[in-house]
Amino acid sequence: MPDLLLELFSEEIPARMQAGAARDLERLVVGALTDRGLLFEGIKAFAGPRRLTLAVAGLPAKQRDVREELKGPKVDAPPAAIEGFLKKTGLTREQLKVETTPKGDVYLAVIERAGRDTAAVLAEVLPEAFAKLPWPKSMRWKPNDPVRWVRPLHSILCTFDGEVVPFSFAGIASGNVTRGHRFLSQGEITVRRYDDYAEALHKAHVMIDADQRKAKIFEDVKSAAFVHGLELIADEGLLNEVAGLAEWPVVLTGLIEQQFMDVPAEILQTSMRTHQKYFALRDPKTGKMANRFALVANMIAEDGGKEIVAGNERVLRARLFDAKFFWDEDRKHTLKGRIGDLIGMTFHAKLGSQFQRSVRIAIVAGRLCKLLGRENEADAAREASMLCKADLTSGVVGEFPELQGIMGGYYAANDGHSRSVVSAIAQHYRPVGPNDSVPETGVAAYVAVADKIDLVVSLFYAGEVPSGSSDPFALRRAALGAIRIILTYGLRVKLHDLIAPSLILLSAEKAIRTEEGIEQRVAALSAVADAAEGETISQLAGRLKGLQTSANVDELKKSSSVILPQVIKFFIDRLKVALKEKGTRHDLIDAVFSLGHEDDLVRLVARVEALQAFLKSEDGATLLAGYKRAANILKVEEKKDAKTYVSEVDEKLLAEPAEKALFAGLTKAQAAIAPALEKEDFAAAMRQMASLRTPVDAFFEAVKVNADDPKLRENRLHLLASLRAALHKIADFSRIEG
Repeated sequence: MPDLLLELFSEEIPARMQAGAARDLERLVVGALTDRGLLFEGIKAFAGPRRLTLAVAGLPAKQRDVREELKGPKVDAPPAAIEGFLKKTGLTREQLKVETTPKGDVYLAVIERAGRDTAAVLAEVLPEAFAKLPWPKSMRWKPNDPVRWVRPLHSILCTFDGEVVPFSFAGIASGNVTRGHRFLSQGEITVRRYDDYAEALHKAHVMIDADQRKAKIFEDVKSAAFVHGLELIADEGLLNEVAGLAEWPVVLTGLIEQQFMDVPAEILQTSMRTHQKYFALRDPKTGKMANRFALVANMIAEDGGKEIVAGNERVLRARLFDAKFFWDEDRKHTLKGRIGDLIGMTFHAKLGSQFQRSVRIAIVAGRLCKLLGRENEADAAREASMLCKADLTSGVVGEFPELQGIMGGYYAANDGHSRSVVSAIAQHYRPVGPNDSVPETGVAAYVAVADKIDLVVSLFYAGEVPSGSSDPFALRRAALGAIRIILTYGLRVKLHDLIAPSLILLSAEKAIRTEEGIEQRVAALSAVADAAEGETISQLAGRLKGLQTSANVDELKKSSSVILPQVIKFFIDRLKVALKEKGTRHDLIDAVFSLGHEDDLVRLVARVEALQAFLKSEDGATLLAGYKRAANILKVEEKKDAKTYVSEVDEKLLAEPAEKALFAGLTKAQAAIAPALEKEDFAAAMRQMASLRTPVDAFFEAVKVNADDPKLRENRLHLLASLRAALHKIADFSRIEG
């Protein structure tokens, strides 16, 4: 079957847009072909610096012939209805057939359309697909031409079964001609099919497959590093970007001058990556960054690349001079001395400054240490919290925002702060994604949790709640990060006790925002936080009136009734996402959390995992079926009787041996489940539930619940309610699916 070859040749396409453009082109063309009944055997899209390519294999030479029958109005229908049908079908009345139906004779239109040649269809649909490509940014490059493209388009190659498909787009007529590498080839290249195309371009120093370019760059950089006894510092993002910059990648290595090697490796690596797209190398013996870098040229140089390397070394020298200047200047100021500068740095228009945020983080981190019984680490956690955002005012972070936190750790170490404070500042943003590690020390973990909790609470307070795919402040990522840290370190603390202080402080801040001096502000907020110790928000609201920093009590009450449960639900929803990735059922999380008193994430997960293991057993599955049967009976009968049945079983009215056995089993299980839950021995609680399987089965086998005697019936419904209540001490089984 014939194949389609398509190439759009232009000026350099930004590397970050290439892969998405290839996917969009494939999607649009596939949709257009499918809509017109043109199925194919395979398709492959390619993207490079100057071209988008699409190869479609196994297209039919023409569309299938179509025969369609349309029923119309009755023969005796009003003339207007018949005329409308004729207009719709494009036929005359003489061309219509008459079909007899139980409702009378109706007109029938038989429409036969011959399939069009595929080449003609392609000439029609391809320009439409090109015009729909959703470039993030585009431009017009011809006067009075409405067509927009990412960069000026030079040529369109389009062949079907080896022949040119004639059409035009943006004033450019399609053909069978392309060009090779901008510098390493000359003249036009004429092709007919994909095999010719790929081979000819390879000879013309163009690798059309981005994956092949990536693989070559990766292997060549590793080989070049190995020659010098070094290894590549992996950087998948940079590899993807560089693969979009060179059609014929050639790897070279250069030297970093020794004068820059006392600058932190993160600064050097970020500067090289951001500005020059260089790969950093390291010494495997020491694990430290080496004074060499790898670059990818789009050129085979006659001198082996000496001039290219020398030119890049000169450019890098200038870049690193700037980086070293920022580093040296930043160290002239202590990190603590920068805290005051945070007062003038806005965190959010509705939430005040980064300084206020630092104070909240410090108070929440101190509160977390107290809740965990780690008072000996509270001072370090508060100190790190107050300093963790100070590097935002530094020159290095101003130039390289991605180094915030990391640079704070360097500055703190330079100022002589303790190792625990240094690591907490450097790691408090962790984890920044699912593949990132959690903080390595307890103090760092406490600060990181406080930072993420406050970020979520603050933005919810400001009305910046994520919706759908919109999450501009990455609150979902922050919540997942906090959850990972809490579960990894087994932090036994309730979400309420972490979220409430931030809400309290946010309300109190409005009353003290004009206070002068850092010490006065911290003292004022600390007074509010101290008043909050051991109290609910409602209790605190009354006491706040007596403080010298009177907060907005009405707003505080609103926060407690609206925002607090909203944030807790947000975290639980993120927990479901995290556990689902581990294979835990989301309905079990709902079943446990809906009990209404469980927001200790560590205990919640342990409870859910024990419940999941129990339900996978035969006893668990059978007991769940028995519960659902009991719950369904109770639902029907409670609606009928307009009352709710509870565990008011009269033992004297138990007549059948099976109901006596169930009552005895329930009494024993209930007595054992409560202590097991108190000790958090969830496995033991599940074993007690498993003991109910046999009496529950026997009850439904031998006992008629809706007995003729009203007293027996009501007593048996109370017995089923006892079963429901016993199981609900573990979880709300009504929320469990299956």
